[in-house]
Amino acid sequence: MSEASGHAFSGRVFTVDEIALMREVVETCEGLTRHELAHTLSELLGWTRPGGALKARECREFLERLEATEVLRLPAKHQTKPVGAKTRVPHTARGDPGPALTGSVEAFAPVRVEPVDGPEDRLLFRELVGRHHYLRYAVPYGAHLQYLVWVSKPAPRVVGCLQFSSAAWRLRPRDTWIGWDEATRVRQLPRVVTNSRLLMLPGVRVANLVSTTLSIALRRLPHDWQARYGVEPLLVETFVDPTRYVGGCYRAANWIALGETAGRGRDDRAHERHGAHPKCVWVYPLRRDARVRLRGEA
Repeated sequence: MSEASGHAFSGRVFTVDEIALMREVVETCEGLTRHELAHTLSELLGWTRPGGALKARECREFLERLEATEVLRLPAKHQTKPVGAKTRVPHTARGDPGPALTGSVEAFAPVRVEPVDGPEDRLLFRELVGRHHYLRYAVPYGAHLQYLVWVSKPAPRVVGCLQFSSAAWRLRPRDTWIGWDEATRVRQLPRVVTNSRLLMLPGVRVANLVSTTLSIALRRLPHDWQARYGVEPLLVETFVDPTRYVGGCYRAANWIALGETAGRGRDDRAHERHGAHPKCVWVYPLRRDARVRLRGEA
């Protein structure tokens, strides 16, 4: 979408007048932090969740995107953890793997995929991913949801973690598969979500547990994502390192392999790391007509 017709972000199209209001508030309220600006502007614009809470997090992300395209200039960031930064990982008994589990998924059913809710859950998620995932824990990019994976037998127990976050800005295999032009990609990208972490704890070797977990998570993801961000996701993407994995669990859960990334990573806008570490791209349509809807044809 061109600057003349507005900007789209997280399911909302901002008019030229609204962008002008944002620029004016940023320029005239120079004493406010980015956090305070986001709360002020989301209130002024009536940008709220279905329950009435302000979308301050999304507003700050949108302001930073506008800054990146030189639409406005924000105050300097305070010294907090930036997106993608490594952060302190707790090391407690709760994060230890526990006794080994082997067998078929039916022996441990039902499997539950529960949202991370509250400080204790957040600390546990950070510890499990930070200690046991090869990519470790990093501050998620943009909008995100995190889940803990539970089995019920022989006793309820957390056995893994899932994280979904904002989609990659550009991704040739995905964009070609959808059939996006540039304007449509910008407008529809909030409807794509990345499965950015998938972890089963060491010693958990339960047949079909990962594909079962993915199936359960993807059934609830559209509702959970829309409830938090006001956007219905239509497609989930993920990236598999071919030097470590073959993507068998995604194939078993009916994901579609699209090819490889260029290997630059999310933040390499200057194309300085082309081909450095390609990943295999897999996608899962959350609706049968996902591609049609992502092209804006329905």
